[in-house]
Amino acid sequence: MSFVNPPAPPATPSTHRQVWAMAGPIIFANISVPLLGAVDTAVVGHLPEIHYIGAVAIGAMLFTYIHHLFNCLRMGTTGPTAQARGAGDYEEVRALIGRALLLAGVIGGALVVLQLPIIAFALWLIGASTQVEHGAREYFLIRIWSMPAALAGYAIIGWYYGLRDARTPLVVQVFANALNIGLDFLFVFGLGWGVAGVAVASVIASYAGLTLGLLCVWRTLTVLPGSGHARLLDRARLLRLVSINSDLVLRTFCVVSVLGLFMAKSAELGDLTLAANQVLHNFLVFTSFGLDAFAHAAEAILGEAVGRRDRAAFQRAMRVVFLWAVIVGLLNTLLYAVAGHGIIALLTGITEVRAAAEQWLAWAVLMPMVALWAYTYDGVYLSATRTTAMRNTVILAFIAYVALLYVLVPVYGNIGLWVALAVFLGLRGLLLHLVFPALLRTI
Repeated sequence: MSFVNPPAPPATPSTHRQVWAMAGPIIFANISVPLLGAVDTAVVGHLPEIHYIGAVAIGAMLFTYIHHLFNCLRMGTTGPTAQARGAGDYEEVRALIGRALLLAGVIGGALVVLQLPIIAFALWLIGASTQVEHGAREYFLIRIWSMPAALAGYAIIGWYYGLRDARTPLVVQVFANALNIGLDFLFVFGLGWGVAGVAVASVIASYAGLTLGLLCVWRTLTVLPGSGHARLLDRARLLRLVSINSDLVLRTFCVVSVLGLFMAKSAELGDLTLAANQVLHNFLVFTSFGLDAFAHAAEAILGEAVGRRDRAAFQRAMRVVFLWAVIVGLLNTLLYAVAGHGIIALLTGITEVRAAAEQWLAWAVLMPMVALWAYTYDGVYLSATRTTAMRNTVILAFIAYVALLYVLVPVYGNIGLWVALAVFLGLRGLLLHLVFPALLRTI
């Protein structure tokens, strides 16, 4: 991956161990998230009326959108923390968690204040039945109070990743998700609270997870070198953090909108196509578990090299991260090629949906090798806090995606839809690769 200067020294077994020390726990933490969603659906799925499922599905979708949009608090904290640690500036390391928590509180508080117009606008867009709309509103207006805690949790996770500690966030996430699952059963089946019980469980689990996370942060601060938080409210550094997160919000908005448009166009092609594409989309979600883990590892390990201004170490670790990302991508491709039909059968028992999903399975098989470059380069750019380049390249890829949707889908149907998605993912990786030399020159 070297573009300038002599090649970096070859990677050592130690570099591989460092990458896996980060990536391994993150993969396990990622797996716990869809498990929680599955339990939420299963719990309400055993209630007597079908509208309970629809209410939780819509409410959960809204929170998924919000969580994705403000995951910037995680992404925007890891790189600066890793850089400060690499530079030996532990006063800045300490200040960063304070700034990130402050920003999380402001954003979370704003979401709570704006809860009524947010849910009114969302339900207006969705146009659900009266019963589903009532349940979704109830779910949203309860769970929205978890947002300050949830966003603060993102900040804590990002800070720990920057310290190259993926185990502490894993413990906190597993604790919060396990508590959430237990409370789901207690409130829904034990107390009969229905949809409200699922929402209350999320609120309690979020604040319990935040409490454990803050206790871990306090313990870590006591053992970090140095002392003091003199620069906590430093105006220039606060503005930098806001700028980083603003870039990431715009970037994430484009990424999330791609999925929204993908599903909207799928719906236009018919219920069968929509169901088949939803099944196949799960293949991409499974792939992201591994690829995201290596991107997070890149943020931490490469960020330290940026902080030390050690270009050779940066290139060496970058090669290792990309090597493992390619291996994971290949393994996913092989798995889907060999077992794709069986996975589809596990995801749906409807014969027509199975047949349609199998018809387009080749696209799900192809996607890991297309997507891994964009996913992994995201981690590289976050390590150097070059978020403007991330934002601009995603916007260009998004424009190309939208153009292809309106050119290809009317002619080629679902194939055109998958081509547009592949181009979006591939173009993101290609553009980040093309502008990478400018990033490397700054290290």
